[in-house]
Amino acid sequence: MIVLSSDAAVKSLLDKKSGIYSDRQEMYVGQGLASGGLRLLMMGYGDKWRKFRKMIHQLLNVQSARSYVPYQVLENKQMLYQFLEQPDDFLNHIRRYANALTTTMVYGWRTPTYEDPKMMQLFDGFSEFAHLNATGVAALVDFFPLLRNLPDSVLGTVREARRLHKREKALYLGHWLTAKKDIAAKEIKPCFCVGLDQAQKVDGFSDDQASYIAGTLLEAGSDTTSSTLYAFVQAMLLYPDVQKKAQIELDKVVGEDRMPTMDDDVQLPYIRACMKETLRWMPTTILGAVPHAVTQDDFYEGYLIPKGAAVMNNVWAIHMDPRRHPDPRRFMPERYEKDSQSLYDAASNPDATQRDQFSFGAGRRICPGIHVAERSLFLGISRILWAFEITPKLNSQGQPILPDPNELTQGFVVLPVDFPAQIKPRSKERADMVRRAWEQAQSECLDPETKQWITTPPQLQTTTK
Repeated sequence: MIVLSSDAAVKSLLDKKSGIYSDRQEMYVGQGLASGGLRLLMMGYGDKWRKFRKMIHQLLNVQSARSYVPYQVLENKQMLYQFLEQPDDFLNHIRRYANALTTTMVYGWRTPTYEDPKMMQLFDGFSEFAHLNATGVAALVDFFPLLRNLPDSVLGTVREARRLHKREKALYLGHWLTAKKDIAAKEIKPCFCVGLDQAQKVDGFSDDQASYIAGTLLEAGSDTTSSTLYAFVQAMLLYPDVQKKAQIELDKVVGEDRMPTMDDDVQLPYIRACMKETLRWMPTTILGAVPHAVTQDDFYEGYLIPKGAAVMNNVWAIHMDPRRHPDPRRFMPERYEKDSQSLYDAASNPDATQRDQFSFGAGRRICPGIHVAERSLFLGISRILWAFEITPKLNSQGQPILPDPNELTQGFVVLPVDFPAQIKPRSKERADMVRRAWEQAQSECLDPETKQWITTPPQLQTTTK
């Protein structure tokens, strides 16, 4: 295992030499058993992966990301309304926001409530998948193939991996086949699966594979965005001075009579800095999710990196490097106030010191949803701060309950352990505007019974022609 713990090493190897550093080691339990060999995140670097990767990039490029903004705006309005009505359930509201955005953009239908059983199954699956791959048994079976001949009754992890794949495949395949049915009936809203269906007709890949291509995007969009917004709420509890400064900027640029929009992006540098600092301060993939692998012998600064070696992107170490970020555990958006780069442009910057953060991966394995995620995070952060004041809850002695930012969950994607927060509207006028915005959005855009889109936003209408 080769661990890259500096921005220069990641840039030199995973970015500049991505042609040989984009493979994966075999993950028998995670990819072979729990994913049926279909999960793009763990798929080896070859013609098959490159073809699917190119297709995803074409369907999720920056132009497509801009067209999906109406979906993001609607889901954001519901999230704010739910913050207003049920503030103690803010984590569930954040998760629904992220999941509904993703299901709409991927499949053309939204998740109206956080009690949705498919959403709950998805997040439960995240936890189970992470647990399976973190076990010692999984590591042993991955590295010692002879153990794979043992019966499942001996290796409980192997048995559970097969069961997880069966449940997960049923979920993803069901979503995909429903989307195909809607496409055939010309009833689907503009979404990723429309392009995926066209690609399947040309290239002939299976429904199982198509379901996991779409499912990969569902995983990435639902988990990473929600974890980052949850971390942001924690940061506002711990750093009220940052919250105040951000709200002063919002009040100056946006005012009280409307909510921030994507058009305010350039005029809100401190809000953008808060977004970037959240991604740095609480990275969701602290070890780069899944290690890369090198396809041939290579040398770096006099060291041999042998063919087949796993190469880990140590995101946490880079983000917490005091030479790169002085006082790294302090949430300090000022680090990025003069950084006008988009997340993707920063990742592509040839100067490694100018990359803002490494949470979205590197090289040819960089997350293709980075453009969409940036817009979801900006809207989420700017509107939460515009509408609400985030303060600590008090214990029975009247003392503030403050979370420990170093207590994190375990898994491929991490987030802070559960913590309470008091979320109140900044004024009656803002609360009224949040209610009106959601009521109007429901009336104009959604079916009153199903809560699904009944109209196609103008920005997306050309994609259905």
